[in-house]
This record gives sequence, C-alpha cells and structure tokens, in this order.
Amino acid sequence: MEMRAVVLDGPGEPEDLRVRRVPVPVPDPGPGWVRIKVEAFGLNRSEYHLRAGLATNARFPVIPGIEAAGTIDLAPGGEFEPGQQVVAMMGGMGREYDGGYAEYTVVPVSSVIPVETDLDWATLGALPEMLQTAHGSLHTGLAIEPGQTLLIRGGTSSVGVAAAAIAKEHGLTVFSTTRNPQRTKVLSDLGVDYPIVDDGNIAARVREIVPAGVNAALELIGTNVLPDTLQATAIHGTVCFTGMLSDNWTIPDFYPIGYLPNGVRLTAYGGESTDLPAAAFQRYVDLVADGKLPIRIDRVFTMEQIGEAHRIMQDGAAVGKLVVRTGVGPTT
Repeated sequence: MEMRAVVLDGPGEPEDLRVRRVPVPVPDPGPGWVRIKVEAFGLNRSEYHLRAGLATNARFPVIPGIEAAGTIDLAPGGEFEPGQQVVAMMGGMGREYDGGYAEYTVVPVSSVIPVETDLDWATLGALPEMLQTAHGSLHTGLAIEPGQTLLIRGGTSSVGVAAAAIAKEHGLTVFSTTRNPQRTKVLSDLGVDYPIVDDGNIAARVREIVPAGVNAALELIGTNVLPDTLQATAIHGTVCFTGMLSDNWTIPDFYPIGYLPNGVRLTAYGGESTDLPAAAFQRYVDLVADGKLPIRIDRVFTMEQIGEAHRIMQDGAAVGKLVVRTGVGPTT
C-alpha cells in the first residue's frame, strides 16, 4: 500500500516541501510500536529548524513531524485497540524515525496518549505538542501556583497562547507580549490580563504594573531578550527558557553573576510526552471541548499546502497554531 507523505531530502525553503506517494510503514511484530492513521498534525518550530538546516540531530531523507492525532491502525503488541483515538508526540518523531507529516506513522508506544473526545480532528491535532510544552514549562519549569503573576514572552505563538490559557485556568494573573500592536486585542480576547507590545525592552513596563516584578516568566523568544525578561522577574522568581522563536539559542561568554539579577532563578524546559500524563491531557481536551480553555488555531491547511504553512510559520505570521488535515487514506 501507498500513502501521501511529505518527505524532506535535506534543508531547503518552505516551497521545497512536496507531497509524495511512499509505502505505508509497517511496525515490527510484537510489543513496542504502533501504526497510527493520521487525521491531523500541527506545525512546530522544531520542524522549521529541521527544514531550515538548523537541527543538530537531523537525518535525511525523513518525514518530518513531531506530533500527530488520529486512530490506532495496527498495534501488534495489543497495547491499544484498533480504531482507538490517540495522539502521539516527541520521542524521536520526525528526527530519529519518520514523523507525522503523513497519512500513516509508526511510533513507539511511549509516545502515544489515548484520548476520548468529540472535538474535530483539526482542533485535536493542534493540541498535543502545544499543551505538552506549555504544561511542562509551567508546572515542571516554573512550578506555578494560583495567585502568582506570570509573564509570557512570545505570547502569540502557539505555546504562548496555550500557556496563557492554562495559567488563567490555574488562577494566575498573566502578562503576555506581542511585537504587533494589532495583536493585543487577540491576547485580551484569550484572557490575558496585561497584553504588552514588545519592543525588546519590556521590564520597565512590567514593573510599572507590578513594581517588585513577576513571580514567573516563560521565555519563548530566545537569548536575545532573556536579560530583559530576567529584569522583569522578582527576587526569588523564576524564568523558564523554553522557546527560541528568534533563533537565538546560546549566550556567548556567559558569566552568571553579571548575567543573572540577584535572587532570580533561571531554568529551562525541553521535555517529552511522558511529562504530560494521560489524565492531564484528557482534562485539557475536555476543557477545550467545553469552551473553558481557549486555544487558538490560526489556520487549517491541506497536505498539499504544506509549503505555504511552513512559510507562514517561518515568517511568524500566525497567532496560535497552524494545523494540517491529512484527508484521504492510502491506495493499493
């Protein structure tokens, strides 16, 4: 059997991405791996890094995609039932082995989370990696508590949108940034308490509202603005470095005493699907379905529009998640 898939032969431009017909993958007999019929997948910055030649662990050719949503098609080890709704993410998807940019994908059981929902596939496809990264950053990286103040640097990204929603649901006061003044209303509509237009220096404006600084900050832009984010954070507060929207990853000649404000903690998050328990993911999905967790999808694409979708992601032109619906199944 054959299927449609996006195969990346090497680094290139968004328009170099094309849909091909390739054999449907087959999992090895026995436990450990399953085949998922992919109904939708979200786009992630990690896939931009791979396509642009910025990934350090790339192998080619490869089917990209670090997440997918669909149903179990084959489970040789009996870990799941055929037809069962699932999502899959991380664990080497789209790097060590072929990922979710396809009509079918074979993944390890450890990367799969079962779910029950009536959400449409595009919405469910938007959630796995976005919720996993936001959940892990907030709870593992920042250990947020109700009543705290939180700054999200890069608030209109998909993770920024999810983090704001999760933090508000958890009882925090949320500051969130955007470089585009026209997007502040979008942040307000998503429940953000203090949308801030980001010109690269926002610490002073944050401290005009909370003079002592915020209790927690989620850095999604990169090391180019990290010092300013640290300056916006209170003594004994924590900054979690999770994202690199600016593609600035490292700190040259890092001198901690000169770099870190007194008493401000710096941590990071880059976890796996196991950091998001199935019960927590199901709860978030239920909240989305009930309209209590506002998650924004910027646009839904067909597989044939993958190049256009990557261009929008690369240019930072989306507010929220970009999703692809796979469409028809394989032909023999």
